[in-house]
Parts: sequence; structure tokens; C-alpha cells
Amino acid sequence: MSGQQRHREPIDVHLILRRDGEASAEVLLSRRAGDVYASGHWHLVSGHLDGPHEDVVDALIREASEEAGVSIDAAEVRFAAAVHHRSPGGKSRTGMFFEVLTWQGTPGVREPEVCDAMGWFPLDALPEPMVAYCRAGLDTYQSGQVMAVHFQEPTDPIAYNAALDRRRPVPAVGTSGPDTWVREFTERTVGTITGWTDVSWAREGSRVWRAHGAEGGVWFVKVHQNDRFHQREVRAYRTWASSLGRAAPRLVAADEGLRAVVLTSVPGRPLYGVVLPPAKELAVFRRIGALARRIHESVPPREAPAGSGPALVKADRHLAAARPHLVPGDEVFVRELVRRAADLPPLEWVETHGDFQLRNILHAADESVAVIDLERSEPGPAVGDLVRLSDAWAGRPTVYEAFLAGYGRRLTAAEEARLVIDSALDAVSGIAFGIAHGDPELVERGRRTLAWLRAEHCPSNSPTGEVP
Repeated sequence: MSGQQRHREPIDVHLILRRDGEASAEVLLSRRAGDVYASGHWHLVSGHLDGPHEDVVDALIREASEEAGVSIDAAEVRFAAAVHHRSPGGKSRTGMFFEVLTWQGTPGVREPEVCDAMGWFPLDALPEPMVAYCRAGLDTYQSGQVMAVHFQEPTDPIAYNAALDRRRPVPAVGTSGPDTWVREFTERTVGTITGWTDVSWAREGSRVWRAHGAEGGVWFVKVHQNDRFHQREVRAYRTWASSLGRAAPRLVAADEGLRAVVLTSVPGRPLYGVVLPPAKELAVFRRIGALARRIHESVPPREAPAGSGPALVKADRHLAAARPHLVPGDEVFVRELVRRAADLPPLEWVETHGDFQLRNILHAADESVAVIDLERSEPGPAVGDLVRLSDAWAGRPTVYEAFLAGYGRRLTAAEEARLVIDSALDAVSGIAFGIAHGDPELVERGRRTLAWLRAEHCPSNSPTGEVP
């Protein structure tokens, strides 16, 4: 642009201060007042950068202190979304929206000359009138998108108006959505989709997207990696999953040729990696136990088919692959468990989730729990659902007791023995898979499982922990 003045526009920062409310997530909003733009409208705590000496995080922390009286640690700031905005007056700017879940101090009006009210509002019931620019940022954030263009027309109002919503999401890398056939299948089922967010689990072959409808609905669209997983998940949703009510998604549509399903959304976030206060954690595990019981009692139990004991066939192959990462005594311990498995009585079969672990269990703001991802669901012993979940209570008996309290009964001796065997075999399989696929977390989880299983179940008279 030689010979011309370069276009420059301001950058501003917006604070999404979020907390769990009584019914749903809430966000802090302030009402603009006085001789300012959009006076009388609700807006996030926000402001401009003071100059080139200030980065966006420093600016956010400063505005939070000046406008709301809260102190924020930079380590607690998370980028949420960016919006390129043009007001009805024709001026443009770029807004950076940041989520903060932890802070010090009680929010309140600190600049009464430009703000006459401040309060917490449910994200699903935002107040009116609200600045359309602010609403565009919150809508982008809530939809799981990271970028949007919001260019208003000269005749548009400052306040958000659903009929004049100018927000245009800009897909991020990896969020462009499924192929044309799956898109068409989804839109024939639920109507126009305005945004796709890839929420696939990194180590799985199936693909999952969060689909945002033009009328505000949210669905999940899944394409399975093989026919078996597709058939299992569809069967689960068409049979026992419906008995869980709001504790599981509902199947909206399925296409066998595409191996695709459209599912309703259920509230909550996966418990994987979440750290809860001790009392709250115990309450959550009681609810998880009750949820497991509902799954296992969804249909009457039946006798196990002949030859349906522990999966011993692959033990030798998995042990050979895992051997470089085993410690002395591990292999002897596993082989002894394999030997004992032949003497176990068969366990009756029930419906099982098949991959019942914290990443597939959602925890909502109202403390409810729900289960997702049913592609490994199949009939089997109830303890099969405790194998991967047991990593959450390893060495923490109070958590296990909380689960059993929710489950409504203790395991039988045969179930306890089967759980130890299946957990050890799953650990060795995980180590072998982790080595082959470069997944150190799976390897470490398997090693950790074998360590606590041996600590609890190896004979104490062996100095090495090996089974004599």
C-alpha cells in the first residue's frame, strides 16, 4: 500500500467471567451507563489496550480490576474466541474474548460513571438489551467456535436482534465438518447447520462433530470407524439407552451406509482430568455408581454363553509386545491370573456400556451425570464396566466405597476376582497398544494399573512381589 495510509483499527479485550449457577453456567455482565456508546445495554467487562506496551492478557487483568474489582492470575486466563466487528456507525475493531473460571474478590461496580449495574446471568438466558457485538462473542464461545466476523449494517440496532444476527463463524483448522454426504444427511434430519466443531477423541478412529443449527439447536454427529462399532452404538440407543432418560443422548437418526448417527446433546463436561473437592468427588462417584446400576439393570440378566470367560487368547501376544515396559514380576503376576481364570465360575450377562471411563461420563452444573459414546456397548459381565473406571479409585478406597454406595451392592467374590483379571489384561493390552501407536499416556496408565493390582493382590510372603 505504498503511498497510502495503512488501515489501523483498535483491539479490545472481553472478560467471560464464568461460574456454576444453581441451574446452569452463569456469566458476569455489566450495564453501560452515562455518556458512553450503548448506554443502557448489557455487556461483558471489557476495554481497549492502553498502548503497545500492553498485551491482551495484561489488558484483560487490568480491566477486570478497574471495572469489576476482581484480581486475576495470568495463568488462569484462557482464550475463548475472536470477533472482527463493524458497528452500525461503520467503525471496525477486533475483539479478543477470554474465559476465566478462578479469581479473587467479589465482582461489583467500580466505575459508576460508565456502569450502573453488574450481575450474574445464565448463559442460556442472557438479558436484554445486550450489545450485539458482545452477544456475537458469547455465541461464538458457546458454540465451540473460535472466530467470527460480525459486520453490522448502518441501519442495524446496537442491541442484539435475533432477526438481524450478522455473526458469520470462520472455521478453524480441523473444524470444517464432515464430508458432503454426512452434512446432507445431518441437514435432512435436523435442518440447516451453521457451524461444525470437531470434538473427536485423539486416539480413536471414529469422528465426532458438534453441529450448531440455524435455530439454535446443538447436536452431535458421529461417523464410526467400522460397521461393528456403528451397529453396537445404534443397537444401544434403540434398546437400553432410552431407559436412562436425560442421562444419555437420544438417537435422532442413523445411516448404515455412511456409518453415521445424529445424537441429541446432553449437558455437562467430561470428568476426565477434572479435579473435584473431596466431598463433591464422593457425591459424583455415588451418582456414577447409580448410573452404572441403571445400565446393568436396564434389561433382565441372562446366562453367559459357553466360552465367554476372560479374554485370554491375546494375553501371550500382548505380554510379548508390552514386555520392554514391564517391571520384574509383572509378567509372572499376569500369567498367574490367566491360570486362575480357568477356575472362575461364569458371570451372568447384562447390558454394558463397554468403555465406562471418566472421559465418557459427563458432569453437569446441577451435579447430574450422563454417559456418552456407546460404540463399544455389548452384553457381558457387569464388572466389565468397572475395569477402566477403577483407575479413578486406585489406592483411594473411599472413592470406591462411594461408587458401591451408588451402585447399591457390593461385588461378589467371583466378580472381584474377574475384575482383577480383566483389569490386568486390559493394562497389558493398553501398554502394547500405547507402544505401537506412540501413546505414552496409555503405557503409563497400564503400568500404573499393574502396580496397584500387584500391591493389593500379590502374596505378601514374596519378597519380589512375584507369585510363587
